[in-house]
Amino acid sequence: MLCSPQNWGGSYQRVRGGLDAQKCSPEKSASFFSKVTYSWFTRGSFELNESDSSHTVCPIFEKQWRKEVLRNQERQKEKASFYKEAHTKKPSLLYALWNTFKSVLIQVALFKVFADILSFTSPLIMKQMIIFCEHSSDFGWNGYGYAMALFVVVFLQTLILQQYQRFNMLTSAKVKTAVNGLIYKKALLLSNVSRQKFSTGEIINLMSADAQQLMDLTANLNLLWSAPFQILMAIYLLWQELGPAVLAGVAVLVFVIPINALAATKIKKLKKSQRQNKDKQIKLLKEILHGIKILKLYAWEPSYKNKIIKIRDQELEFQKSARYLTVFSMLTLTCIPFLVSLATLCVYFLLDEGNILTATKVFTSMSLFNILRIPLFELPTVISTVVQTKISLGRLEDFLNTEELLPQNVETNYIGDHAIGFTDASFSWDKTGMPVLKDLNIKIPEGALVAVVGQVGSGKSSMLSAILGEMEKLTGVVQRKGSVAYVSQQAWIQNCILQENILFGSIMKKEFYEQVLEACALLPDLEQLPKGDQTEIGERGVNISGGQQHRVSLARAVYSGADIYLLDDPLSAVDVHVGKQLFEKVIGSLGLLKNKTRILVTHNLTLLPQMDLIAVMESGRIAQMGTYQELLSKTRNLTNLHQVISEEEKAHALKRVSAVNSRTRPKDKILEQKPRPSLDQGKQFSMKKEKIPVGGVKFSIILQYLQAFGWLWVWLTVVTYLGQNLVGIGQNLWLSAWAKEAKNMNDFTEWKQIRSNKLNIYGLLGLIKGLFVCSGAYVITRGSLAASRTMYVQLLNNVLHLPIQFFETNSTGQIISRFTKDIFIIDMRLHYYLRLWVNCTLDVIGTVLVIVGALPLFILGIIPLVFFYFSVQRYYVASSRQIRRLKGASRSPVISHFSETLSGVSTIRAFGHQQRFIQQYKEVVNENLVCFYNNVISNRWLSVRLEFLGNLMVLFAALLAVLAGNSIDSATVGLSISYALNITHSLNFWVKKACEIETNAVAVERVCEYENMDKETGPYRSPDIFHPHQVEFMIISLQIGIVGRTGAGKSTLSNCLFRIVERAGGKIIIDGIDISTIGLHDLRGKLNIIPQHPVLFSGTLQMNLDPLNKYSDSKLWEVLELCHLKEFVQSLPEKLLHEISEGGENLSMGQRQLVCLARALLRKTKILILDEATASIDFETDKLVQTTIRKEFSDCTILTIAHRLQSIIDSDRVLVLDSGSIVEFEAPQNLIRQKGLFYEMTRDAGITQESGTKNKLL
Repeated sequence: MLCSPQNWGGSYQRVRGGLDAQKCSPEKSASFFSKVTYSWFTRGSFELNESDSSHTVCPIFEKQWRKEVLRNQERQKEKASFYKEAHTKKPSLLYALWNTFKSVLIQVALFKVFADILSFTSPLIMKQMIIFCEHSSDFGWNGYGYAMALFVVVFLQTLILQQYQRFNMLTSAKVKTAVNGLIYKKALLLSNVSRQKFSTGEIINLMSADAQQLMDLTANLNLLWSAPFQILMAIYLLWQELGPAVLAGVAVLVFVIPINALAATKIKKLKKSQRQNKDKQIKLLKEILHGIKILKLYAWEPSYKNKIIKIRDQELEFQKSARYLTVFSMLTLTCIPFLVSLATLCVYFLLDEGNILTATKVFTSMSLFNILRIPLFELPTVISTVVQTKISLGRLEDFLNTEELLPQNVETNYIGDHAIGFTDASFSWDKTGMPVLKDLNIKIPEGALVAVVGQVGSGKSSMLSAILGEMEKLTGVVQRKGSVAYVSQQAWIQNCILQENILFGSIMKKEFYEQVLEACALLPDLEQLPKGDQTEIGERGVNISGGQQHRVSLARAVYSGADIYLLDDPLSAVDVHVGKQLFEKVIGSLGLLKNKTRILVTHNLTLLPQMDLIAVMESGRIAQMGTYQELLSKTRNLTNLHQVISEEEKAHALKRVSAVNSRTRPKDKILEQKPRPSLDQGKQFSMKKEKIPVGGVKFSIILQYLQAFGWLWVWLTVVTYLGQNLVGIGQNLWLSAWAKEAKNMNDFTEWKQIRSNKLNIYGLLGLIKGLFVCSGAYVITRGSLAASRTMYVQLLNNVLHLPIQFFETNSTGQIISRFTKDIFIIDMRLHYYLRLWVNCTLDVIGTVLVIVGALPLFILGIIPLVFFYFSVQRYYVASSRQIRRLKGASRSPVISHFSETLSGVSTIRAFGHQQRFIQQYKEVVNENLVCFYNNVISNRWLSVRLEFLGNLMVLFAALLAVLAGNSIDSATVGLSISYALNITHSLNFWVKKACEIETNAVAVERVCEYENMDKETGPYRSPDIFHPHQVEFMIISLQIGIVGRTGAGKSTLSNCLFRIVERAGGKIIIDGIDISTIGLHDLRGKLNIIPQHPVLFSGTLQMNLDPLNKYSDSKLWEVLELCHLKEFVQSLPEKLLHEISEGGENLSMGQRQLVCLARALLRKTKILILDEATASIDFETDKLVQTTIRKEFSDCTILTIAHRLQSIIDSDRVLVLDSGSIVEFEAPQNLIRQKGLFYEMTRDAGITQESGTKNKLL
């Protein structure tokens, strides 16, 4: 779980072992007094109570949600029986939450009731004290009794209120945990249609924003009844003091509150638009981070940065409008107590000219008005929260009720004589869409090896998806017998150690594990990895090569021991030599899976002679089905077989087994690898843990925020808040002086003369205060919006300028967490806490000055109490700040795990590991909850002690008033005690807000963290001596093939050309120019690459081809035709405007690679790098594409990195890499004659010396 408090610095790490690894909480064995005062809590990190754990909360809530879904279905059936067209109503998430947490919510409400009642007891006791001072002849001990009673009441109120806060906050966290658990579980069940409707970014936003909104509502839920209850109680007690005049104040409330409600409605609409905008922003940001290498290779960072900033500016516009409405609400809220008191006093005097304002009435009423101010301030806030939560509830219910995969799509309990069977089956990705697979009729015997072949887009991968139940079955029957293991075309790798990636939750069987490693050719890779099979693999496998990713994915499937293996072209990303070994030792008739049912999607037609059955796909149908010999006897639609496979290969393909396999290593060395650097410079990085700073937040961090805020707005904020507090103190002093004068007046006529004047001045002071409040809210809104935009743009710039190694060694969750939670804190909370702290600081100073002015001896008590205040604060802040940092760091793994699960959901479902991943999710959530739990308890610990010190101040002021006797006026007593009652809240509030500022400033610290990190070397634009039009590479036309074993450094070589990986020494010269002297964007803009992994972004096909909008539609159609995609695109309803789903999931892997090829054809440059660009397309299309490339780039230098030697055998020269070094560089025919490393590779691929000539492919 979490590291111990003694080691709070350094990296955030997950301690394996779950809750047992935590320090046991002493709360269970603590005494009653220790529990209510939180004395049991010491600085440290304690485990969760079992009732607060996600393992307890989630199952209970899921049970209630299922009950609600069933109830809703019954209700719909009943309505359908009465009405022909019944309106469909979704199951209520709110009702399920109430049924789950109603007992604890009632308990929390009872605490709130008692705390509210006690809050009204204090003014009544104060009233008796003022009366006692007015009649000093009373027995003296009465005064001491009132003073002690006042202390006991406020102390009890403190204890009860802190219990309320504790249970309230923990319950709100349970609500968020329960809802997020349900979201996670639902995400594992989504159908393809639902996945298109809810992108990964949107689902993450549901967890981070909408579930948080539910948590906020739960925390404020009791205010919905508590605020009206306090308002009614205050009005009732005011009636006792001022009579019917209080109805005037009620009339003001009735008039003003609807205005705030209207403002809240407007804010709701703005928040809804802002939330939709946030979804777009997170979705685009997530795609940018996943495709960051493509952005850097194509120098597209500025374009995509502008897209995000445009969305962000729209969000800030919504925020600005919402905040201006909030300014209006704040003005009315601040003025309501004043307007209520002014209206009440006016009517009080008008009702009876004999009414005189006494000290008892003034300060009792003012105390009640102060109590009234809090619910009046909170009620519109909670109403606004309710309105926003209604939007979030709607979004969550839409998601939770969206379409799921139907288990009946595939019959998994089949017990017949074949492993897989299709009978007249047709499938689509959408129930209402056109069939993708049509009229499938096939029976696959148990233990058979079946090849599925066909051209790009013919339906090969879709057939595997249909077997897995991932597609919508339109007609027919699908049967499957036994467990399934799935190897996806795009390898899915978890962010954990390599061994865990292979075991995938299974028990370690060392002997079999070693066999799997050897068969999957992973032993040499373990030697290269820093810690062997204990090396942590980064997100999406970024720190291992593409071939290694596919072999790890294959090893995972083999180790699972399943009955059926669905292999989606796993050999395309490995070189021929390794591919041969994988087939012989894993897939083929002599491999580890020889007795299993295997369905292999492949473009490697040389493997077909070894197959038991071959299915040839064409336009979503099985065009031909049979054994290899049967298919050869049928010439129709199979001419490609004759063209590609020679007669010699028919007899001998893949039957030659090398005597010594260079990728075999002794088994006893597998788990004893000594740390050693990888030979591939680009992949030698291990994943880094998120660093957690130690100590206080540096003042420079606060200074950075204030600079972004703008110094003009900072000083204007201080001035306006100073003004409003001075005027507020002036109002109370004016009332005190007024009451004192009224007491000393004997002539009623004189009282009537000054009354109107006093009331006018009181009203004028209130108006001035309102203007200060409005001005203060306006300037802080302007400044905070400027800070939000500045810091977001700085963060985005810093992230986009970080080197690619950063993204390979840091999780996406860490980065997204800064753009979501941390930016949210900067947007919405930090300026709010700063405003409250400034206001509270001035209020505390003013309060102390007023009390000391009234009771000079009070200063003797305030000095030691202030000392204790700061001692408590310093002790608290040290732990609170670090807990907040741990909380921020523990949030990243939650987002990362969820994002990782969504990207690999097909694999998880295929293996049937949904429950295991749900348990893993609960574990990482618990780690975050531990931080939240300790944060809540530490806050309660602080509040009890601060409020106790405040209670002592109240007692001290009351005792001084009693001791003063006749020497002090009753108005002064009322003023000092009312301020003392206020200081209890103010000082506590002040210290907590100071702590909140420091702990929330951690968000600024995290956002600014990337600013000091090493960025990409060199400028993005060339120095003045270079101009972009001068940086032209006039290269002689050459075709160079680059080959080597997996991990030899082929992709790293291309990265060096683009300066993705900076050279360690020497120079890289292109056309006589040292590329280190050229701006990065100028360099990358003059190079061209078709990457190994095709990356597409959500949006239109046109946007993916031409994101900078430089080319005409006719040019786009031209390149689509050259890439053999024109016919496919023309068949789409929207053609070029066809929407590409997230990651290009609605296109096959081969189609994605062809789109990337089209993208490269648009950027025609002098140098083109093909990095396994055609690995996922069939041989025939590959041949056509190679012809197109040679023709269109005839005047360019082409560097082709390929595992298929047929793709580079006709190159002008071949460069052979081994262990990061160039070992051979010659014409291919010469290399074959030399019988070196290249010759061995061609021999393993079945290429002879005679065939090693141009345009004679195997």
